[in-house]
Amino acid sequence: MQIATWNVNSLRVRLPQVIDWLRATRPDVLAMQETKCEDDKFPAAELAGLGYTSAFSGQKTYNGVATLTRAPGRDVCLALPGADDAQRRVLALTVGDLRVVNVYVPNGERVGSEKYAYKLAWLERLRGFIAEELARYPRLVLLGDFNIAPEPRDVHDPAQWAGQVLFSEPEREALQRVLAAGVIDSFRLFEQPEREFSWWDYRMGAFRRNLGLRIDHVLVSQALRDQCRACRIDKAPRRLERPSDHAPVIAELALA
Repeated sequence: MQIATWNVNSLRVRLPQVIDWLRATRPDVLAMQETKCEDDKFPAAELAGLGYTSAFSGQKTYNGVATLTRAPGRDVCLALPGADDAQRRVLALTVGDLRVVNVYVPNGERVGSEKYAYKLAWLERLRGFIAEELARYPRLVLLGDFNIAPEPRDVHDPAQWAGQVLFSEPEREALQRVLAAGVIDSFRLFEQPEREFSWWDYRMGAFRRNLGLRIDHVLVSQALRDQCRACRIDKAPRRLERPSDHAPVIAELALA
């Protein structure tokens, strides 16, 4: 089974690229973030023509998550429990006996801002949610755009990014608490090339110069660790004209 995450940064703009990528890669599950697409405008029919069932939770201009699956999903959850929040950032569903939790973690804007405090509080709610989900669904994948680079090797210039949003200590510690709830970074289960990133700023030729960060992750539960066969970043879509600033991350699991 191939399960992938991709922040598409506007599905309406990137739909032709998503369709081409689905045809070429054929993942069993694709979790998308920043769809920026209201539910009544979601292109479910076009994606159904490729063999995918769509679950989505969107809003105009900002945020939005969607999960495409070959087998129909069930037990859909569209928000963190107990959170009075209109932002569309979570979509959990079950495919077979696999729980898939698709998240778009807040960016945080800048360290010390209200949005930064919101991000840290949101991550703590996510930690509690994942702990509860794991109690019910031991076979769980948590994936998406986390807007956090976990380690110095996940940043092109750790000294430059030290103390900055996406790489600050409180954010990284918050992510570690989510991991401690019972999930593992599948990318780090395997030997990887150096300087592998999933996001590059549109400015200053960042992609061409590989000035990126690894902030998109596929985290798997302990029950799935031995089923992980590979995890990679597919940079080909980032080379296209008018691309998303993120690249897909794909994990391969030895599941039917």
